[in-house]
Amino acid sequence: MDIRLSCYGQASAHPSPVNRMMASFARGFRDGVDINLGVGYVNEKTIPVAWLNEAMQAVVANGSKYRQAFNYGGPEGSPNLIASLRGFLGGMRIGQLDDATLARKRLIIGPCGATSVLDALTQVLAPGIVVTSDPTYYIYADALERRGFEVLAVPEDAEGPGLEALDCKLRALGDRARAISFFYVVTVNNPSCTILSNQRRRALFDVAAKLSREQSRPIPIFYDVAYELLLHDPRAEPFVSVLPFDDLDIAYEIGTLSKILAPAMRIGYMLGPHGALMTAMVQKTSDTGFGAPLFVQEMASHVLDERIGPQLRAVNAGYREKAVAVRAAIDRSLGPFLAECRGGSAGFYYYLTFEHVETHPQSAFFRYLARTAGDPRIDGPGDSPLPRVVYIPGEYCVHARGDLAEVGRRQLRLSYGFEEVPRILEALGWMRRAILEEARP
Repeated sequence: MDIRLSCYGQASAHPSPVNRMMASFARGFRDGVDINLGVGYVNEKTIPVAWLNEAMQAVVANGSKYRQAFNYGGPEGSPNLIASLRGFLGGMRIGQLDDATLARKRLIIGPCGATSVLDALTQVLAPGIVVTSDPTYYIYADALERRGFEVLAVPEDAEGPGLEALDCKLRALGDRARAISFFYVVTVNNPSCTILSNQRRRALFDVAAKLSREQSRPIPIFYDVAYELLLHDPRAEPFVSVLPFDDLDIAYEIGTLSKILAPAMRIGYMLGPHGALMTAMVQKTSDTGFGAPLFVQEMASHVLDERIGPQLRAVNAGYREKAVAVRAAIDRSLGPFLAECRGGSAGFYYYLTFEHVETHPQSAFFRYLARTAGDPRIDGPGDSPLPRVVYIPGEYCVHARGDLAEVGRRQLRLSYGFEEVPRILEALGWMRRAILEEARP
């Protein structure tokens, strides 16, 4: 006899394929033996433990500024953290944001990182069609569909979601375009690490604005800027926000401090126009549990005020060094087999497309690296398998019913964030062996 579940509960009772895959690896993962290029963890060396300890001591010592830091906080977020974020975004001209734009926008703190902000959107916005990129942020795309939304995945080119492809898909909707709920755009795409060009960023806003005018209703566009602070390639153009140009009050930015401070702090925020949506989001935070832990918000505020400059420089210097080393190793080990390699300029992912090698969980390549080939020569001894290599198959990164479903079977995302360079190079060597093994007569 089953408990009666909501539609969302019924959908969630069947874990997503990538959830099942990662759980399977986690159960038997051997630290120092197996190599995890799939997990989106930051590198432990980038977490400023000493400065976080300093921040905690400052919060404890200064009760007049950090009031009741170990009690409940307000659902909008710590006033200190909101002020610090405004100072950080404006002072460092993140996205070229100016003080005037920041002053007329509302900034709220989510209950548990940027993902909690994204989740809240699925509960305060009417279900409908969500326009996004392909490859897509698979974790959120799966969550959207479990919540009853329809994902319209637009294949990306080198600058982001393709405008011609978007136009074709919108035209194909016909009258169903009135069912569009919102646009969701990741400015450094996860999984592909394609950087949204500033021209494309503005063009996508213009599409949302045009539809809003045609339908006489605001259709919001959310820019997920989670990886923008990790722009470490000096050749890449600086990001330019569309918020200063938003005359319809439809553009929002969703950001996080996870990538530059520590994921465990779970600090996510949303910046955008005042209005019913922001008010509803604050109420949702209240319903969830009154807000993110207040003492953690106050710690983040202190680090932003006192240490963020050197911290940001150190983080990006570290990822730049790793990106260059890993790209060279990719070219050496896998170059002859690749059709395309994206990433390496921002964030900490590379997205590989092979000419002929399939990477999905049923492929010989995957089973070789998972040590489930059934051949002791490949898998190693049953009680002590050879090193396993975890990656995210492209099949999970593209929309299952989208235009890229077929090519996704020859793609993968690898992270150079968590593991150190020597282990990543070892993993790439195993990938090369897997390809050569498959090619044996």
